[in-house]
Amino acid sequence: MNFKNLKPKIKYWVKTVLEFILNPRLLLCFGLAWLITNGWAYITTAIAVWLNIGWLGAVAGGYLAALWIPFTPEKIITVIIAIFLLKLLFPKDKKTLEKLHNMKEKAKTEIKKLKLKHKEKKDLRNK
Repeated sequence: MNFKNLKPKIKYWVKTVLEFILNPRLLLCFGLAWLITNGWAYITTAIAVWLNIGWLGAVAGGYLAALWIPFTPEKIITVIIAIFLLKLLFPKDKKTLEKLHNMKEKAKTEIKKLKLKHKEKKDLRNK
């Protein structure tokens, strides 16, 4: 493995990810998406405890308990909603949408490479 070429790649990757994640528009959309998927339950739990409403606390607490089960798709759903809100609320934010598109295309090519590599290994084993 060539470690000389790895450091600039990691720097570029970290810079790109930080620019994308720390974008104020994306943070706003992610916050809204979080409120839709999780935030309502935390807020409702606080209100239920404050006003001593047992059934409301039970519903919100049950939902929150389900969120903490491993492998819940809530985080994936939150990101999908955030991206949808970004496209809906800020359609003229070409920079972020372009980065998002580039990340998607890069992921597609990486998946194709992995599938091809896996197929080659499988073919070598079968010979």
